Parts: sequence; C-alpha cells; structure tokens
Amino acid sequence: MSANKKIILLVEDEESMRRVLKGKLEHAGFVSIEAKDGAEALVLAKEKHPDLILLDIIMPRMDGVVMLQELRKDSWGKDVPIMVLTNLGEDWETSEFIKKDVDSYLVKADCTLEDIVDKIKGKFADEGK
Repeated sequence: MSANKKIILLVEDEESMRRVLKGKLEHAGFVSIEAKDGAEALVLAKEKHPDLILLDIIMPRMDGVVMLQELRKDSWGKDVPIMVLTNLGEDWETSEFIKKDVDSYLVKADCTLEDIVDKIKGKFADEGK
C-alpha cells in the first residue's frame, strides 16, 4: 500500500452500496476499509486511524449518531474528518446536532457516486492549501 494514499473508512450497512462506493473510491486512488454498522466502524476507526470516515446514519447494532458521539470522545477521534452520507433529508430533527460535528452532510438521493468521490477529493485538496 502506498504511503501517500488516503484511507477512507466506509460505514454503510447496505452491501451493494458499500461495494459500489468501495470500487469508486479505490478507482479514484483511495484505500477503502469497510464497516457494516457503527459498532464495527468504531473499532476499525480507533484501530486503523483512517484519514476520513464516510458515515451512514441508519444502521443496525449502533447507528451513525451514537458512533459519532462515541468517536468524538476519543483523543484521536475528536478530530478525524467525517462526511455523513444518509437517506435522511435536511429536515431530519437531529441533523443540526450532526452537522456541527461533521465536515459534510450528503443526502444519498441528492448526489451521485461521482459527487461523493469529488467531495472527498476536495477535502484532501483543501488540506494542502
């Protein structure tokens, strides 16, 4: 694995979506690690220290909100960039809570896979400035 490749933790319970996103991210030059729920993601995040987390909200075992709250308590996890990718629209009741603690809030129905990859690329391009 190349030392300069950014690692993305992809947290998504829908296997087909996870598989397609993983392919798009890897095609764009990222290393992708996957979790199917918040509990698995929390362990992987603390273990692997990815450069960015792409986080779904509605998931089994531990949802994205709880995962985010738990991760932000961790000394490393309090600063990791997180992009929420969810089916929950802008009017979701706790979206303001989530939005203040994440870098981006993307609604699946409102963006393409290319939009998601471009947003991630943009995040890392901004870091270099």
